[in-house]
Amino acid sequence: MACFLVPTTEAVITTIATKVIKSKEKKENVELSMEDGSVSEMTKISFSTKLGWLNKLLWGGSALLAFEHVWHGEVVPFFPFLTAVADGETAGMLKEMGTAGVSMAGLVTLIWVGMVAVTSAMEKKALNADNAVKEGA
Repeated sequence: MACFLVPTTEAVITTIATKVIKSKEKKENVELSMEDGSVSEMTKISFSTKLGWLNKLLWGGSALLAFEHVWHGEVVPFFPFLTAVADGETAGMLKEMGTAGVSMAGLVTLIWVGMVAVTSAMEKKALNADNAVKEGA
């Protein structure tokens, strides 16, 4: 019915947050010493970039869900746009949004948290390896 509206709403909020955060962020460059003695520069992945990943996941999933609802005739190109509202099934639609929509948005957000944790661990590992090279030299 309208479960795609929940991740779409989250996508709108995170898009706005990304733009605000990006305008206030500073670029962080870190110099890494390689084992062969060369020096390489690494740019830390900014939080706004990581939040952009969540935006892409949410917008893509929302678009696919919206297409699926259009395909099955649950969303129509005329007012009130949602057939559940036109048929008087608003309570059922709200229940679906509260269960399926929130579950989908939560799962996508949880996957994104995992992605951020993995990339943060990789960045930390690279910095720790650099510190070990500097201390060993």
